[in-house]
Amino acid sequence: MSTTVERNKQARKYLRSGKRLPLGPGGGVQLLLIQTVDPLGKQGEIVEVKPGYANNYLIPQGLATIATEHHKRMVAKHKAKLAEIRKKRLTSLQSLADELKKKSVSIEANANEEGHLYGSVGPDDIVKALRGENLVLTADQIRLAGPLKELGLYTVRIYLGHDIESELKVWVVPVVQDVK
Repeated sequence: MSTTVERNKQARKYLRSGKRLPLGPGGGVQLLLIQTVDPLGKQGEIVEVKPGYANNYLIPQGLATIATEHHKRMVAKHKAKLAEIRKKRLTSLQSLADELKKKSVSIEANANEEGHLYGSVGPDDIVKALRGENLVLTADQIRLAGPLKELGLYTVRIYLGHDIESELKVWVVPVVQDVK
């Protein structure tokens, strides 16, 4: 596939030749967006615009090029690859979600006799405990209603992305004191 610079040169040359741009089914010009143009569309989409908008802004600014059949086929192939990658990603996220549901982690914390923690357990502490289990998550994926301030068992929601959520059992236990 030709580079963006070459496509822009081809489109400008086409305009300078005095030829009219090919019209789409709606009476406008069909263009392939090279960059995202709000609110028109995202990069890689084929859009139909009025000829003046294409001739005076989109093509000269390098934001779009003429949507030839070759470009349309290339975009379709690229979208198919992206869909395959997305499907693999969703499968791996779902398997991670299933694995997390089966896991539980223990976090030691200093507490008084009534079970109230001197501090609190937050998302960073849970992420650190999961790293000990060879599971890598980020703190923003952990969804807590609030910090954990007492000893006990908690069910924590985890958002993995792409609308995939899971739950994890978190045990907050007192620190074991070494007796010598």
